[in-house]
Amino acid sequence: MKYLLDTGVFLLGRAAPHRLNQRARELLAHERGGLYLSAASSWEISIKYSVGTLQLAEAPDTYVPAAMGAWGVGALDITHLHAFAAGELPLHHQDPFDRMLIAQARLEELTLLTADRMFEKYEVEIVWCGR
Repeated sequence: MKYLLDTGVFLLGRAAPHRLNQRARELLAHERGGLYLSAASSWEISIKYSVGTLQLAEAPDTYVPAAMGAWGVGALDITHLHAFAAGELPLHHQDPFDRMLIAQARLEELTLLTADRMFEKYEVEIVWCGR
């Protein structure tokens, strides 16, 4: 199975894994070659870091690749098809980053690892990672 990490799960898995459930921690620790992080997450992390709403031990351009390497996480680029699909989603969720993740998961047939209940309103396969 292939999984797309929600930005929050990615950050919690690195900084506060105790805030994720057991299944999420096991997937992050043992799933090799089947985990992906969207460029949308790197974009979101970079913006939040630059405006001061996200604290990291290192700058995002160091922190994110190091975490991806430690977990064997692959990169998922954003395409025009992803952008069009995100724009066509129902407006259950206003966050453009999350809408992109939902669109990418649907188009790429990935299961989203998330702790955001809003994702349940969409037709997308998820694994609940919250406690």
